[in-house]
Amino acid sequence: MTITPEKKDPGNVESLPLSPPPEASRGFLSAYKEDQGRHARMAAFWTVVFFVGFGCRFLHDLLVRWPALREPLGGLRIPIVGVEVTAAFLVSMGLFLVGVLLVQRWQQKPRVADLLIDTEAELKKVTWPKGQEVWNASLVVMISVVILGALLALGDLFLARIMRALILGSP
Repeated sequence: MTITPEKKDPGNVESLPLSPPPEASRGFLSAYKEDQGRHARMAAFWTVVFFVGFGCRFLHDLLVRWPALREPLGGLRIPIVGVEVTAAFLVSMGLFLVGVLLVQRWQQKPRVADLLIDTEAELKKVTWPKGQEVWNASLVVMISVVILGALLALGDLFLARIMRALILGSP
């Protein structure tokens, strides 16, 4: 039986496995391992925020169908963007802000953050092709598509003539 450092000295803090800090010990908006996986986190955040914004815009378009939600509140207007402040606007904007906050919180969960950190680490290991390699591969694909398209068209013409001869009895 082999004695590992964890079994030999359980009081040794350095030998214990590292685990993420519990949710309660971190602040509400604090980032989990904030220096790691910045690009993957940013791409994931803005992608999900885009879809939340799209959903809120769709909700706003549904809410303005009701006359009570379409009326401007006290004639207020946001000056730079020229948007009238209506009940539909406030509901959709409030949901958007809550959605952005929830996306930010979701992204800081250790499982999600570790997934994004690992994703970025794997993407850094990828050997990306150079421009000439991409051009050559694209050219091969385009030529292959043209050749296969021509072969399918010729086969279709041939089969159409055979079927016409069999069905109509004429060549």
